Amino acid sequence: MEHFQWKDADEMNEYVRNHKSEIGDELADVVYWVAVMASDLNIDLPEAFAVKMKKNDKKYPVAKAKGKATKYTKL
Repeated sequence: MEHFQWKDADEMNEYVRNHKSEIGDELADVVYWVAVMASDLNIDLPEAFAVKMKKNDKKYPVAKAKGKATKYTKL
């Protein structure tokens, strides 16, 4: 998040254009640590992801949520 904190939309767009490699490095770090944690905790990531998407489908039905940033409790 350090790459994106305190930037408005225009600043963020410019930053992304000029710093893709650094952002990619940070994303790779996140993926690495997620994989390590999943392994250490014996969590099947594809299964956890599928379960989470099913929960999101219920919390954020497309007909109500598409194109909105509204919290699920307000839909």
